[in-house]
Amino acid sequence: MQFKRAGVIGAGAWGTALAQVAGWAGLEVRLQAREPEVIESIRARRINEAFLPGVQLDERLEVTADLADLADCDLVLAVPPAQHMRSTLTAFAPHHRPGVPVILCSKGIERGSLKLMTEVLAETLPEAPAAVLSGPSFAGEVARGLPSAVTLACADDALGQALMNTLSAPTFRPYLADDLIGAEVGGAIKNVLAIACGMSEGKGLGRSAHAALITRGFAEMTRLGVALGGRAETVSGLCGLGDLVLTCSSPQSRNMSLGLALGQGQTIEQALAGKRSVAEGYESAPAVRELAEKTGVDMPISLAVAALLAGETTVDAAIEGLLSRPLKVERH
Repeated sequence: MQFKRAGVIGAGAWGTALAQVAGWAGLEVRLQAREPEVIESIRARRINEAFLPGVQLDERLEVTADLADLADCDLVLAVPPAQHMRSTLTAFAPHHRPGVPVILCSKGIERGSLKLMTEVLAETLPEAPAAVLSGPSFAGEVARGLPSAVTLACADDALGQALMNTLSAPTFRPYLADDLIGAEVGGAIKNVLAIACGMSEGKGLGRSAHAALITRGFAEMTRLGVALGGRAETVSGLCGLGDLVLTCSSPQSRNMSLGLALGQGQTIEQALAGKRSVAEGYESAPAVRELAEKTGVDMPISLAVAALLAGETTVDAAIEGLLSRPLKVERH
């Protein structure tokens, strides 16, 4: 399998970074953007000022507002916010050719349906072979050519190998997996847990509490991944543990910075004010809570974050609730 032309749907920070990577990998790239100012900025100055300022983009990168311009692409990377994945793929459906693979690059669980992005893809583009790209990767670092490694999950081994080879670039290293569920769950849950770590940081609770949240959060992530049919070893890789460590360790993370603001006393409205980029953990937290309750999986940290974001508790009460839980044997 050979791929020559890649379409990237969604020109936020991550979509723009992946378009940059695809160009470095030798592909012709068309980046679809909804925002007229993004299109104008890239065409005029080769910079996405709205979402990825300061990063010079490849001269060969094409940008368009029209999904129809991606109709002749033989590979598509879907990077809209997770809660808009269904509407975006539905809009793209008339322009998708059967058999053209779609790599899902957004991390989240759909509110209402509680479905993963692969399930959304199966319902909107049933003739599209699916893959999931997820891992520890800040868009700005990737777009500047700093080294990063990610998981590329695909059930079809031959297709997965072809996609891995196609997207490999000098500073961008995909590792192949066949467990799409595990890859998706890791990416979705780590965003919610990053809010908890940000809250801890904002309250000044120290590095010991931070380490405990990451470790016990990882246990929650693993339990849910296995309950949904994924494998624990997948979640322990780049798409789970790796992404969790990165997202919970730097205010570059939109999710951790949201938690940091909440821990410092801001309201949710204040913390989100003026932000163009989506904090996926904020959007997915209600679905994560519903999914945990539906599957009977114990996820106290994720549930505390969801309750806080819903206005049902305070930061101090959430922390007190976690610390006062019954003592138990440590196991995943």
